[in-house]
Amino acid sequence: MTTYGIEFVPGAINVKQVVKYTKLAESKDIDYAWITNHYNNRHAYPTLAMIAANTDTIKLGPGIMNTFTDTPAAIASFAATLNEISDGRAILGIGPGDLSTLPKIAIQPVKPLARLREGVEQIRKLLTGEEVKKTGKMEFFDYDGAKLTGVTLPGKKGIPIYIGAQGPKMLELAGEIGDGALINASNPKDFEVAIPIIKQAMDKVGKKSFDVGAYTAMSIDMDEKKARNAAKIVAAFIAAGSPPDLLKRHNLDLNNVAKIKEALGRFDFKTVGGLVGDAEIDAFTIAGTPDMVKQKCEDLAKAGVTQIIFGSPLGPDMTTSIRLLGKYIV
Repeated sequence: MTTYGIEFVPGAINVKQVVKYTKLAESKDIDYAWITNHYNNRHAYPTLAMIAANTDTIKLGPGIMNTFTDTPAAIASFAATLNEISDGRAILGIGPGDLSTLPKIAIQPVKPLARLREGVEQIRKLLTGEEVKKTGKMEFFDYDGAKLTGVTLPGKKGIPIYIGAQGPKMLELAGEIGDGALINASNPKDFEVAIPIIKQAMDKVGKKSFDVGAYTAMSIDMDEKKARNAAKIVAAFIAAGSPPDLLKRHNLDLNNVAKIKEALGRFDFKTVGGLVGDAEIDAFTIAGTPDMVKQKCEDLAKAGVTQIIFGSPLGPDMTTSIRLLGKYIV
């Protein structure tokens, strides 16, 4: 069974707008709301609290936290509080951290995989009410008597933890320690590579259930040209940040991608728009009419994706896009 999520970035839109759009998404039977977490935007914590207080059924959480800017103890306290406010609807997305952003705020992202593994282990213990004692076996978070005492704990059900994963090592870790994964990809080709890695890790630890989330770049509109134009800049940034192997997987022109990257560096978006074609849009986004989007979502489900997340930009008009997603896709 395929479930559906939606991503909102509290950057270009304010918190009240995020709440409004999430309520609309909930009314269209979208299952999950993921709120991005970047230091330069409005903070995910209060944004999620506002959403929790103004919705009834949609599951909600940060997409995603990391253990460089937030400690496992702080994340556990936040997750338990959000779960309490939302009457048990909290989810938690957590990953290695944005390796391009962290140095800008004087954080050196050393050993992100090992740090994440330890962080998730301590978060899980704290959410069960355990007093986490020093063991001498942890490099980053060897807590010495840490315990959540002033918040309602989630109980045996716990809070689902999704691992933000891209490369093979992080996908393997997700399969090992996560309840699900959030994978920034919109094309079945990428999941044909990712899902076997996850399943192999699951088999090693005897895990049977796992939610594979496709964190897509979505743009939907009744007008195909408008939808695809709205996806161009997102496709450009993804292409510019992709390694050569990924570009080759999608048969993209490396010279053209180099030109896109150079134009982005100059903030020359007019040139970028001229360089980004159908190849880049189809490789890195889901963009087009409802019929086109529906087919691509079905293709993702056939590839093994179990949660399709409608991510930025959503389309030329956000309200219209959410309504179209609810009517034709969900």
